[in-house]
Parts: sequence; C-alpha cells; structure tokens
Amino acid sequence: MTTRPPAMAGQFYEKSASLLQQQLNDWCSPPVTHRGVIRALIVPHAGYIYSGEVAAKAYCQLQAKNIKKVILIGPSHRYAFHGCAVPNSRYFSTPLGNVSIDTQSIDNLIKIDDIKVSDQVHAQEHCLEVQLPFLQTCLHHFTVLPLLTSDISSINVARIIDDLWQQEDTLLVISSDLSHFHPYVDAQCIDQNTCSTIERFEPSLTVEQACGSTGINALLLLAKKRGYQLTRMELKNSGDTAGDKERVVGYVSYLISEIQ
Repeated sequence: MTTRPPAMAGQFYEKSASLLQQQLNDWCSPPVTHRGVIRALIVPHAGYIYSGEVAAKAYCQLQAKNIKKVILIGPSHRYAFHGCAVPNSRYFSTPLGNVSIDTQSIDNLIKIDDIKVSDQVHAQEHCLEVQLPFLQTCLHHFTVLPLLTSDISSINVARIIDDLWQQEDTLLVISSDLSHFHPYVDAQCIDQNTCSTIERFEPSLTVEQACGSTGINALLLLAKKRGYQLTRMELKNSGDTAGDKERVVGYVSYLISEIQ
C-alpha cells in the first residue's frame, strides 16, 4: 500500500477538508508565546470534539518553528505484537492532503529486532492519524516517522528513538490520553497525580494512568537525560468538553523544550 488513506475522517474529525481546516485554523490561531526550542509534545488522541482543543493548545506553539521531521509515537489499540510497528506505506493521507513518510529512517529501523513492518497494524489506528491534520496546519514541509507501540519497554523505545531525535528540526510527538471511564471527580484526582508524576520526570506511568504510557515514559527518560523542561498547556477531560460526567476520559497537552 503506497498511501494509507484516512480511516478516521468523518468519525474522529471532520471529513470535509474545508470544515476541518476552518476548525483547526480557529483552534491554532492564538499567537506563539513559547519562545524556546520545542523538542516534543504530549497530546491526546480522542475525537476532536472531546480532545481537539486540548491538543491545539500545544500544537499552536509550533507555528513558525523550523521542524522538518516528526517522530509520531502512540499505542496500538487494535493489535497486540512484540515491539513497535512501522508502516510500509510511503504516505499517510488526510482530507488536507498527503504526508510523506520518513522511509529512510524506516529502512534503518527495520534492522532492529524490536521493529515490525505492518500496514495492517496502522490501517485502522486512530492515535497517530488524528495528529496529522494538526501538523499539516502548524508546520510546512515535513516528514513523519509513525511508530505504534505494543509489547515493548519504554527503555527500548527510548533506545530506538534516541539517535533519531537529536536535531532541532526533529519533533517528537507522543500521542496519549489519560485515565479512562472514571467518574468526573475521581478522574480529576487520578489525572492530576499522573501529571505530577510526568512533571517529576518519573518514567513510571502505567496503562491505567495513560494509554500511551510507554511512549510518555520513553520521552521522560530522554528528556531528563537531556535536561529539557516540561510546560503543561491544558488538562481537561471529556466531562469538560463534549461528554457526560459519569465515565470520562482524561486529556493533557505538554510542551517539552530546551531550557533557555
């Protein structure tokens, strides 16, 4: 499959290119206030009506940044396997157009035992796809390296991406929601504790705290080693946005940047 078509358009976000672009333009219009070199984001991956504005709080700070490569990491929701899965596709498509895959990096990664090549694993996965329209809106010319995690330690994920995530023009995006299906007040407490753990750079998150815990923990390992700083942009849950308060899902967005 040369191009992976959008699987979640019309479900997680607008299928109409014009409506989608207008929504993203509205969300990403605030001026850039973060002047440092942004090296990574942690952003949610639910339907846009639930978590889109939380993600936009981080994405809007990327405008005018010189980013050429994006490493996208998120958890596989449909398939279990050993290691990380990369696609065989050359492009990921959204209603806003095609995004080129960093095939050169994939060619190097497939030599690693922990890397699996599978278009099937990526075909219906939402956690990376929903990030693409934000990137298309806030960046110019860039490639993506999509990595879905399953049965792999955060230490091994950190090892895989360490060399790839060295240059200032390379952005790491970790796709993760927080707690799932707790009552509103309980979720607020759980998610606040999770954020405190993240902000202490403790790579100890579990899947119950964050579905993308493997990617977040890998990021924390590398960010602490490199002396980066974390800036929380927004913390909400679906009870604050478009859902009821009986069973909510938590969302947070962070900037990870070099210390000025």
